[in-house]
Amino acid sequence: MKLAIGSDHAGFEYKEKLKQQLSNQHEIKDFGTYNTESADYPDFAHPVSAAVENNEFELGILVCGSANGVAITANKHQGIRAAICWNEELASLARRHNNANILCLPARFIDFGLAEKVVEKFIKTDFEGGRHATRVNKIIC
Repeated sequence: MKLAIGSDHAGFEYKEKLKQQLSNQHEIKDFGTYNTESADYPDFAHPVSAAVENNEFELGILVCGSANGVAITANKHQGIRAAICWNEELASLARRHNNANILCLPARFIDFGLAEKVVEKFIKTDFEGGRHATRVNKIIC
């Protein structure tokens, strides 16, 4: 699977660890940031979102302190359904019911071991379609 990944400074450490682990099984493109210096989350959320929206990548992962900033930014893109997930059940529901295509992780609120499990669940879960597709199709303005 082709995955786009990005973070601000607060999510940098998690992004780097996730990138390293995921690269064993997936094609990964890192859209930054590339260090822990203060950075603006839209500078990374927009390129990840555009890459997923344009079907260059199947899914995206964005990491910041609360996940709110990257989720708000990503969801400005018409073809993006970014979901903040802090446990495996939310990751599964985001994929199954909402066809979420970008996972947003709150690095300051979950430990890395849980973040790994959330990412795995998000990647491995498929969209159910059916009645959920009808709802998802009503999202675009």
